[in-house]
Amino acid sequence: MTSEELARFLERHGSASRPLTFVCGGFLGLAERIIERARTRLSLSKMTFSHELARVVLLEQVYRGLTILKGKPYAK
Repeated sequence: MTSEELARFLERHGSASRPLTFVCGGFLGLAERIIERARTRLSLSKMTFSHELARVVLLEQVYRGLTILKGKPYAK
């Protein structure tokens, strides 16, 4: 998913009646019961990141997506 695609995803789901929730697993991943409840699964990369770094990368991408939606410039 590109940054622009993420922006459209946030736009579509941001106006829904249910809140949008992102869940990052810990070093052991996520329990299967949590994965099964997910409506959408998002991969940050095919590479493996520590869960701490994954949270920062996800936060930056959400910020970038919201910046795109507001029509403001962002670093590429």
